[in-house]
Amino acid sequence: MVLDGGGETSSLLGDEDAPPVVEQNPSGRSPFLLTSDHFGRAIPRRLGDLGLPESELTRHIAWDIGIAGVARALSERLDAHLIAQRYSRLVIDCNRPFTSPGSIPLISEATTIPGNEGLTREAVEARRREVFGPYHRRITEVIDQRLRDGIPTVLLSLHSFTPVYAGIKRPWHVGTLYQRDSRLPPLLLSALRAQGDLVVGDNEPYAVSNETDYTIPVHGEARSLMNTGIEIRQDLIGDQSGQGQWADRLGAIFTEIEATLRAQGLLPV
Repeated sequence: MVLDGGGETSSLLGDEDAPPVVEQNPSGRSPFLLTSDHFGRAIPRRLGDLGLPESELTRHIAWDIGIAGVARALSERLDAHLIAQRYSRLVIDCNRPFTSPGSIPLISEATTIPGNEGLTREAVEARRREVFGPYHRRITEVIDQRLRDGIPTVLLSLHSFTPVYAGIKRPWHVGTLYQRDSRLPPLLLSALRAQGDLVVGDNEPYAVSNETDYTIPVHGEARSLMNTGIEIRQDLIGDQSGQGQWADRLGAIFTEIEATLRAQGLLPV
């Protein structure tokens, strides 16, 4: 059942709704700052179920399956600050510019989203203001504070992808996503390929662009931070065991990368 859908009210989140921003280890000493745009699949109570059955709300169209567990565990492994977003990407996608059709999707893969049809300007603005806005403001605040404190910051944007999309199988186990940074992505690609048991995507299954992405262009590239996106295939991290294994793997890789960046003078020794 779809409830108000935002209607003419200027408010979206009520007292019964959790805040959109999830944080872990804010005092972490790592140079890596972890973000997770599609960490959760919560829906504000006012929006009901967006007109979708539960079977759709647990699919990849609603969130990045498995990435929450990886992100939390990797935050611990690296002693890194994690900033994540609790609400479903079907409410508003926090990695899409407002001009993107995917910002508040009317259709995702082959699924129509009834609760996103016919939204008023006020309803759209409420989603932007109460979900998207607090998440990205918090990332900005943290980066600003780190820069003021002289703390080096490398942005890691964590995602997961479905093994099959629109009927097409995806062979990659993991991929790096980037646009302009020529420092971090090559190191990550090399380290992943050196594992020997992975099919590694170079800007696969997605590539970063200003038209389709928000977090890396705005918080990484516009701030001249080293950055990369990471995509892990969801069948590899669908349970706690897989999430832990990938956190261990990435933790070891980024520990080595940190040492390399320091040796290259890209991070202070």
